[in-house]
Amino acid sequence: MTRTPAYEPTIDQHDTWMVVNPVQGCNRACRYCYLQDLNLTSVKPAVLASPQETLTQLLAHRYYHPDLVLALYTCTDALATRTAAAHLIETLQVLAASPVRNPVCLITKCHIPYDVIDAITQARQAGLPVLVYLSYSGLGPDVEKGIRHDQLRANFPRLHAADIPIIHYWRPFLPQNSRPEVMEQVLDLASQFATCSVTVGTKVKPTAMQQITGLWPELADSTSDPRSADSVWPRTAWEWLSDLPTRYAHHPIYQTNSCALAYVLDRPDRAGVLNTPTCRNANRCPAAQRERCRPSAPLHPPLTLAAVDRHMERLGHSNLAYTIAEDTRTIRFTTPLPLRDRHNLAQVLAATVRAPRHPDERYWAGRVTGAQPLLIDTP
Repeated sequence: MTRTPAYEPTIDQHDTWMVVNPVQGCNRACRYCYLQDLNLTSVKPAVLASPQETLTQLLAHRYYHPDLVLALYTCTDALATRTAAAHLIETLQVLAASPVRNPVCLITKCHIPYDVIDAITQARQAGLPVLVYLSYSGLGPDVEKGIRHDQLRANFPRLHAADIPIIHYWRPFLPQNSRPEVMEQVLDLASQFATCSVTVGTKVKPTAMQQITGLWPELADSTSDPRSADSVWPRTAWEWLSDLPTRYAHHPIYQTNSCALAYVLDRPDRAGVLNTPTCRNANRCPAAQRERCRPSAPLHPPLTLAAVDRHMERLGHSNLAYTIAEDTRTIRFTTPLPLRDRHNLAQVLAATVRAPRHPDERYWAGRVTGAQPLLIDTP
């Protein structure tokens, strides 16, 4: 039976960044992948837009703003096939030759060949800030099907030698990779070469409960709905990360992607994380970065009705009622607003956005919407 792929928009907005997806579908088959219920795993990647068409769509999109981070190829792994890698190389060249100077992220579990490393280096030399997320979690080939973990691990020293910034993407946490010996093996490598790590539990889409419980059966018995959580964590991993061995004291570790990006890019916090419980208790952030973030709030332009109205009109929601709390930079809606629009509004205006969740929402809630982590005891 032929599976019909459900392609995502080529240009879209997620909770941390704008996403740019001119190639979609992955020939790998990671069992937790959020593309699985879209029929976009174990398939040949499809090219939906050329690099030049991608740039045109990006600059014309209602979500585009020069301050936002761009994540490339989140609906595939751009290093999984030579066709996708060639598309990536050309896209980097097109972006570097354009006015775009947004930070650009590439996320991968696959071998990064030297022609791609060269393309990243050339783009960075041209003024396009490119960094690489290496998604290394300690999971095995029974979960991350088709991934060559030896090649993934070899990326760390190769990118480091090329002076390309690395963020270690440590996700998802499942019972299989939450034993202390596995976590130490992962961090022993990553802390040598990555600028920082981002730890993420398991994200559960509203449509993916059966998929995830097949991988983590205890979630079916949870008294809390995993789909309403920011992410789900084995308690063993959460507690180990809360009390790290001292040999990792020099290595920053974040639970909030926006904070990791701010640290690597030498920027202050724009996501309202400063002084929250996550900032104080979960993120292992260098003192210099906290000092960078501390004076940032007064430097943001005032959050005015006119500024919100302008952006809401750009998003196509000019008639929705809202209130503003200027002291906390919070915009509050009484009617549902799609998550992608909420995320874009929050990132462009450096504000917190609260709105009722739409009943047809297909994405996980995310901590920026107020959702919290869920801890699960596992055998």
